[in-house]
Amino acid sequence: MNKKLKVGIIGCGGIANGKHMPSLAKLDQVEIVAFCDIVLERAHKAAQEFGVAGSKVYEDYKELLQDPAIDVVHVCTPNDSHADITVSALEAGKHVMCEKPMAKTSSEARRMVEAAKRTGKKLTIGYQNRFRQDSQYLHKVCEEGGLGDIYFAKAHAIRRRAVPTWGVFLDEEKQGGGPLIDIGTHALDLTLWMMNNYRPKAVMGTTYHKLGQKKNAANAWGPWDPEKFTVEDSAFGFITMENGATIMLESSWALNSLEVGEAKCTLAGTEGGADMNDGLRIHGEKHGKLFTTNVELNTGGVAFYDENSESEADLEARLWIESILNDTEPVVKPEEALVVTEILEAIYESSKTGKAVYFDKIPAL
Repeated sequence: MNKKLKVGIIGCGGIANGKHMPSLAKLDQVEIVAFCDIVLERAHKAAQEFGVAGSKVYEDYKELLQDPAIDVVHVCTPNDSHADITVSALEAGKHVMCEKPMAKTSSEARRMVEAAKRTGKKLTIGYQNRFRQDSQYLHKVCEEGGLGDIYFAKAHAIRRRAVPTWGVFLDEEKQGGGPLIDIGTHALDLTLWMMNNYRPKAVMGTTYHKLGQKKNAANAWGPWDPEKFTVEDSAFGFITMENGATIMLESSWALNSLEVGEAKCTLAGTEGGADMNDGLRIHGEKHGKLFTTNVELNTGGVAFYDENSESEADLEARLWIESILNDTEPVVKPEEALVVTEILEAIYESSKTGKAVYFDKIPAL
């Protein structure tokens, strides 16, 4: 545990500055030694703020990957470049954390999984919502069988009006889609993880481009440009699994609904149910009566001490780095993220064709 891992950051934009670099910089086992961005100024700024003495700055990620001293790479670029950069990094002998979603397409995601297996290097995907306190607690309940056989679930990712108007979020070519691939991916990942079920059988899906055409619309980040809004504004999926379980996925950046919430799930099992709609609620039946438990997650008892001070981003980074140092599996396995991408792709495909997409039986993960 005395070894310090040398990390390179590829893509120094919003998610790198908001999550990856601040959390990595807190870890004693890590040195961020290289920064790459197609806008060189962003890389220089990141190096000044988060780098160690002598940190290097690059405009081309291929040059960064040639440095044999770098152990780990974090890929924080637009979705269309995830696969190429990740595969190149793995083949260069680096462990890789790639931001979500894994890739634009399932074929690209599969290339990433195959590269990790071929090279023996670790690969994980940035699904940080698994590391929230409510997610961690509920996962333990599910692992222990507290809900029994979970046969129905909802994956929630609904915003009333919060369309991201910066970067390439509205660009279908760069992103591969809109809210489904952006925030729906978090909700679906969380739901599959709770169910421990990664064997889809069939998917029906619909996507809509309704409110994206409105001009001067109310929006958390100011009005969007309808001409540049080339992705869906809402998408919905109906997913059946090989064991008969059903998942309903809802995602939108702009929907006329007061029932909103992101990266949340509702679960119904044979022994009980749970949801994240009003804090974490677990419910069931005991001694002939129904019960509902609101889980108290903030247990810090005094003003100057909070035992739960580690954020989800910090926990994600720490456990990822520890998986490398201890040679253990990362919390988010690439095979799991691949299934998420396959289901999202199937929803888009089903929406285009109006038909269900059926999966070949796949081996258990």
